[in-house]
Amino acid sequence: MAGNRAAEVLGRVTLVTGPEEFLNERVVMDARAQVRAHDAEAEFSEAAGGDLSLATLGELAAPSLFSTTRCIVVRQLENLPEESVAGLLDYCADPAPDIALVLVHSGGQKGSGVLNKLRKVAAVSEHKSAALKASEFPRFVSAEVRRHGSRIDDEGADFLVQAVGSDLRSLSAAAHQLVNDFPGEGLDAEKVKRYFGGRAEAKSFAVADNAFFGRRARALEELRWALDGGTSPVLITSAFAGGVRGLARYVAAPRGMRDADLAREVGVPPWKLRTLRDQSRSWSPAGLASAIRAVAQADADIKGAAHDAAYTLEKLVLTVASLRDQR
Repeated sequence: MAGNRAAEVLGRVTLVTGPEEFLNERVVMDARAQVRAHDAEAEFSEAAGGDLSLATLGELAAPSLFSTTRCIVVRQLENLPEESVAGLLDYCADPAPDIALVLVHSGGQKGSGVLNKLRKVAAVSEHKSAALKASEFPRFVSAEVRRHGSRIDDEGADFLVQAVGSDLRSLSAAAHQLVNDFPGEGLDAEKVKRYFGGRAEAKSFAVADNAFFGRRARALEELRWALDGGTSPVLITSAFAGGVRGLARYVAAPRGMRDADLAREVGVPPWKLRTLRDQSRSWSPAGLASAIRAVAQADADIKGAAHDAAYTLEKLVLTVASLRDQR
């Protein structure tokens, strides 16, 4: 199996392009792993595109006394000197059978001419990463969890994105940690919350979301946890402000739009539409207007150093939850 996978990179050129550095680095590491699995004595070297000349490429590709199998990674291909382009293309047209050459382009227009020429070479395989849209982060989490041999439901993936953010490296590490901590078990929102529910931003959104759903007891419970955990009251009012703005825009948006267009209209990631759709069923325009005023007042009180921030926020939770019921 290792030999079959090594055939994908040995005697070939792997071209890595696109803006997602984490995904690009994964391709590089995968190529190295394939070579190492094929030959434990293989040699590994790296070079910068700006330093690559015909002579240095020849030195990198030359077999050593220890091993004929090599993996060469050239980073920042966009800086390749013009005089080295022809030599690199000549090598790529007939790559050495025991060498895996990995060329990494950092993105942008610089060096695009070289990329276009490389794409026409039969021995070159391109791995192109695309910048993820907001709607794609939960799907990335699901894929990472599957990669480690487990599964996660949609709500759990959504919550992990809210808690950890949009950095792919952090999301991947969080997914790996969760799979290790719950071996052989599927992952859901409750399990994610055990580890990441303490993140201030996630706790704030949990308070606001529950209030807009009318879940008074749950919202107050989340509020106590958030404040006891040190979450700033300003973060909580900010989450309420974002929630009521998104809900108001959703209610006012034209019907019949595709989700991608509707998300742009409302100003939220597409995965958030499901929450807004569910929340909106019990909100009237008058109720939303009152909620907007309540959130603005609470925010002003908090920023004005209210004597009891907890009381102000509890009042906000109860007010918002009760407004939802008026239809």
